[in-house]
Amino acid sequence: MRVAIIGGSGIYDLDILTDPKEKVIETEYGAAKVKMGSYEDREVVFLARHEKGHALPPHKINYRANIAALKKLGVERIIGTTSVGGVSAKLRPGDFVLLDQFIDFTKNRTYTFYDDAVHVDMTHPYCPEIGKTVMNAAEMLKVKVHEKGTYVCTEGPRLETDAEIKMFASLGGDVVGMTNVPECILAREAEICYGAIALVANPAAGFTDKISYQQIVEMTKSKGDELKSLLMKSVSLIPEERKCLCKDALKGARIGELLTK
Repeated sequence: MRVAIIGGSGIYDLDILTDPKEKVIETEYGAAKVKMGSYEDREVVFLARHEKGHALPPHKINYRANIAALKKLGVERIIGTTSVGGVSAKLRPGDFVLLDQFIDFTKNRTYTFYDDAVHVDMTHPYCPEIGKTVMNAAEMLKVKVHEKGTYVCTEGPRLETDAEIKMFASLGGDVVGMTNVPECILAREAEICYGAIALVANPAAGFTDKISYQQIVEMTKSKGDELKSLLMKSVSLIPEERKCLCKDALKGARIGELLTK
């Protein structure tokens, strides 16, 4: 079984893998850079979403190439990380949130691998098996993780306005970021289980007079080791056999196939 970790802001490397090898995986959508190694008895693929030095802003990431590369490598599970702004008043900088829903406000991205009528179910966009595993790992490590959170995805690269954050809060958003869509959608289309841990790096607009990016950088650095420990413990606890619906996401999703039966 192969597990992938997609590192967001602040997680640009995974230096605890045994016998790591860097590779460039070519796909029909472009190339993706990965690091492959092992952790305990698991094969692990690490992909830095923004590449080293945060070279790629959210709207320039080749999401299709990244997910296609992981699929090509035989990855069955992905745990992604993402730095976010806190929209819900119950969340504080430094909190970890296990995402369970998203609201999409992106505008200019490619959201699918398919040009024909393929409609995957996204009622529950994040894999429940991965979610349960992350919460078990958090309990074992005594790391506090909010068990549910709705992620609002914006286009970026600008940060949001006070009015936008007020709207997101009224819609039920808990955190705001710029990368989880279409990443989790493409993983579902690839029938890969996907879960995401968000780190609240800053209060969203309106909770503070001005958002300092220095504060975001410092928070991701200060929580980086704790987040990596949570990730690797989760990797070690993931069950071998998949019993969720993610692995069969394309069954019944192709309208053309249903019409010809």
